[in-house]
Amino acid sequence: MGAIASSLLFLTGDEPLLVLTSGAHRVDEERVGALLGATLRRAGADEVRTHTGYAIGAVAPVGHPAPVRTLVDVALQQHPVVWAAAGHPHAVFPTSFDELLTLTEGTAADVGD
Repeated sequence: MGAIASSLLFLTGDEPLLVLTSGAHRVDEERVGALLGATLRRAGADEVRTHTGYAIGAVAPVGHPAPVRTLVDVALQQHPVVWAAAGHPHAVFPTSFDELLTLTEGTAADVGD
């Protein structure tokens, strides 16, 4: 479960923020908000599709209509293989923590509760 990268979209004002978190825990919204100096709001289904091009449950870490600021959970680095959504609720692809950082141009962060 911990090697699954869950893709969750939040909004800080009008700006999207993708958080790739380990499936072993939940995103601590207060911690992430404090890290960014902003208030987070979980994006609704329409907002997720608008900003990522994917439906909830299938959000891939890449392939969005426009770049999305991304945080990658440091808990994922303990797994040699990380599984991320591939744009369909029943499809995933193998990757790694380092590759997720590179592909998303993301920032490593402690996002878990």
